[in-house]
Amino acid sequence: MESPDEAGQGEPAGAPPVPAASSPAPAARIPRGLQILPALLLVVIAVWEIVATRHDATSVPDDTSWARAADLVRAGYRPGDLIVFAPEWIDPVGRLHLGDLIPIDAAARMDAARFPRIWEVAIRDARAADTTGLTPAGTEDRDGIAIRWYDQTPAKVLADLRDRLSTVRTDGGSTPILELAEVGFRPHRCVQVAPGAKGAIRLTFPGVPLGSQLVGYVGIADVFTRRDNRAPATLDIEIGGRVVASATAGVDDGWVRFAATTTPGPADVTVIARSAMGARLICFAAEARQ
Repeated sequence: MESPDEAGQGEPAGAPPVPAASSPAPAARIPRGLQILPALLLVVIAVWEIVATRHDATSVPDDTSWARAADLVRAGYRPGDLIVFAPEWIDPVGRLHLGDLIPIDAAARMDAARFPRIWEVAIRDARAADTTGLTPAGTEDRDGIAIRWYDQTPAKVLADLRDRLSTVRTDGGSTPILELAEVGFRPHRCVQVAPGAKGAIRLTFPGVPLGSQLVGYVGIADVFTRRDNRAPATLDIEIGGRVVASATAGVDDGWVRFAATTTPGPADVTVIARSAMGARLICFAAEARQ
């Protein structure tokens, strides 16, 4: 006699029959050409990267090219000219070849307005900030190095506040000093001050011979204090008890320009430097121009 399990093949009585397991559908076949397409794409990308890398490497001018460019600049250079490089990261290479024609006063300039001619040595179609708005008087190319020169009427400076520290009156903060400082990773000769506990310092320059404009710049000196102290610096310029110009320099702003229209004649000029936090080195420079 068969057992219930044998009779029902292991299924409980009355259970619906279990359908036979269906075979999995065969996977769709990918055409062989499409299978190798990703590999071909990777090969194309790799070849393109190699070519692009080699092009970038060979597009950088070598020492011979730089020597030829420097010879052209030297042939036309006159004492009092300014030499600049673009983009900024080629500055060390440019100084290697032309640094003897860049005195400290030119390297640490307030701006380029005093210079009658500017030589711009550039690669990759770059322009220097000092030539913004100017049209080149001439252009030459030496193996991918562009040499442009710009002629301009130099600004007539009636007074430079950096030269008048012997007469300045100070209220609050540190004693102002004339410093060759790093501001925005560039050298600048400037008046350096540190606001006191009240967060401000006032410097009054008496009897400044003013022209039609007072132009200046302000920035935060010393990369290490900028790293530890992120507070901005503010500079106000007062003439006749009235604020005529203001500028704020953040830690990443570098050398910030300000300007004010002035009435010709002698006047007291007061500079108020502020910072919300202590240990802040503020540098500024300003000129009275005709």
